[in-house]
Amino acid sequence: MKRYAVWIPALVLMLVCGAPLRAAGYPDKPVRIVVPYPPGGTVDQLARLLAQQLSSQAGVAFIVDNRAGASGVIGSHHVAQSPPDGLTLLLQATTFVINPLITTNSPYDVRKDFTPVSYLGSTPMLVVANPSMPVDDFSGFARLLRDNPGKHSLGAPAVGALGHLAEEAIRREAGLDFLIVPYKGTAPMLNDVAGNHVSAGIEAMPALLPLVRAGKLKALAVTSGQRVPQLPGVPTVAESGLPGFDMVSWYGLWAPAGLPPAILQRLSALVTQALRAPQIVQPMAEQGLQIQASTPQALGARVQAETTRYQALVKAANIRVD
Repeated sequence: MKRYAVWIPALVLMLVCGAPLRAAGYPDKPVRIVVPYPPGGTVDQLARLLAQQLSSQAGVAFIVDNRAGASGVIGSHHVAQSPPDGLTLLLQATTFVINPLITTNSPYDVRKDFTPVSYLGSTPMLVVANPSMPVDDFSGFARLLRDNPGKHSLGAPAVGALGHLAEEAIRREAGLDFLIVPYKGTAPMLNDVAGNHVSAGIEAMPALLPLVRAGKLKALAVTSGQRVPQLPGVPTVAESGLPGFDMVSWYGLWAPAGLPPAILQRLSALVTQALRAPQIVQPMAEQGLQIQASTPQALGARVQAETTRYQALVKAANIRVD
């Protein structure tokens, strides 16, 4: 009996002290950052820059693992099912919040199955048209739509994409009558905008900025609340007749649910330090993406707020993919 009396407190002490000791050595094995999209896109580029910086800081390899499919669902679900040991992370975009709202049987709950680590940054979307469009800004485009109800169409990268939701929001808030044409990807949508098969389209700035600079597309507006330094002459949607309009594509880092607090604290500190590096900030800024770290709590609050906002829009517009 005395033997048990000695060992039980010792066992409790080991359990209590074990987690902080493990966190102090974190990471002691390679860490995977799952990107649920193919290589080459903005999420992938950001993940690779972040992985390189974290590897340099921690002295342990952070490896990008592309697991594409089902608009990001396959890779995200993989992370949700992974052990909460800090060795498997998820880098996702706004669609991470939107996807469960437009499908009936989402395999995960963003707020229950993941641990928020850090907000990473955001980029506005651009409203773009063919250069031959006889308007130079969104105010003129809105007048064109208003004078020709039902005769113009806007392309969206996919059903339920953020560009699709932005078009629905504009249509409802401005009382405009136009057709929304969802595509199966950004490239075919942009081809049709450039070819004048649809009147305009909305997509995140990194995908559009090179085409605007090359004169292949005309930027009519940015969807952020403020103008952007990359295109200072392009007005916001808000100043073009829809006060308060602000809709941006944003990015975040998550771990599986149940991540020990000590490991979360260590990981959060590493990410915050990494996001100060010019090796990340400068190349992303050139594409229109503003890097910004946050606390885990702030990312969780953003997910809640964005879910509430887009849930109302998805319901009002009856946007579904199944």
